[in-house]
Order: sequence, then C-alpha cells, then structure tokens
Amino acid sequence: MSTAAATCDRTTSVTRSLLGYGVIAGPFYVIVSLGQALTRTGFDLSRHEWSLLANGGLGWIQIVNFLLTGAMTVAFAAGLSRAGQGVAARLIAVFGLGMVGAGIFRADPSLGFPPGTPDGPGAVSWHGLLHFVCAGIGFACMIAACLVMARRFARAGERGWARFSAVTGVAFLGAFIGVASSGSGSPALIYTFIAAVVLVFAWIAALAVRLYRTI
Repeated sequence: MSTAAATCDRTTSVTRSLLGYGVIAGPFYVIVSLGQALTRTGFDLSRHEWSLLANGGLGWIQIVNFLLTGAMTVAFAAGLSRAGQGVAARLIAVFGLGMVGAGIFRADPSLGFPPGTPDGPGAVSWHGLLHFVCAGIGFACMIAACLVMARRFARAGERGWARFSAVTGVAFLGAFIGVASSGSGSPALIYTFIAAVVLVFAWIAALAVRLYRTI
C-alpha cells in the first residue's frame, strides 16, 4: 500500500470514528435521562423537564450526562466537517457546546422537584438563567443545522432526506417554543418536547450512518 493510500485510509477511519459518536450520543442521553426520570423520587415525567434532574443529591448524574452527550455531539460535528458539511457541522458543534454549558450551569429547582421545592416555577438564579441561555442558543443552532441540511438535500434532489431534515427542524422549533413559554409543566408540552428531542437525536444518528457509508 502506498503512503498516500495509507494516509487516506487513516483519514477515513478517523472521520468514521468521529461520525460514530452521532449514533451513540442520542441513545446515551435518552437512556440516562429516562432511567433517572423513572426512578428519582418526586420526579414526574409528565410534568418535569429533564434539566431538573441536575438538582438534588443525584443531580451529578444528569450533569455528567449533559457534559458527555455534549462532548460526543461536538465529536460528531468534527466528523461532519471532515465529511464536507462545514456549515451544518459548526451549527451542530454549538448545539453540543450548548449541552455542555447546560451541564455546567444547573437549571433551577422548580415545580416541586427535587422534593421540598415549592410548587410553581420558582425564582431564576444566575446559573438557571445561563442554563436557559446555553440551551436556547444550542437549540437554535440545531434547528438551523436541520434547515441547512434540508436545503442541501433538496438541491441534490434527495427529497426524502430534505423532508426529514426540514420536519425535524420545524418540530424541534415548535416544541422548544411550547415548553419555553409554559411555566406550569404542561404534560402535553413536556411529552411533545421529549418526542422532539428524540427526533433530533434520531436525525443526527441517521445522518451519521448515511455519511459513514458514503465516505
């Protein structure tokens, strides 16, 4: 094997390894979050956002979950960039960094969780505000990444992928607006947002697999 061929193989291998994190990140985040949501005392899956799991004695689990998922998402974005999708890669990297920021800056206790917290939205601290800012910026970039890829796929004549990308972005936008505007923990909005998060990570995983197979 020539030196050039060996270098090409190594480059492809690294790119595929980075893309692989896009497949892992979503299931990791969802499984860890759901595992806590179903077992943590006082947590109501129909009322509480997963960010609240960062509070309480076991809050470190969700903090680590945010940090690791964010890091894996950034790694996937690096692979996406190496695969030639620079604009979307940068946007998804910001989404990953937003998750890291959301882990560093903990959401405020509210709606009776953790146990002993008064019912209702509660006061907003500086770290709670930064949590929302980091999440909001990350979500906005994720939505933009979906729409960027939708346009790219549409130009390439790949209508199925274009629709998948556009629907994912629009659904995530609607779900985020809904949950951000509600201070009462509406079950319909909470479940809609959970579904949108799962959809986003499913889109990332599907995109990772597609690019993995084509490079």
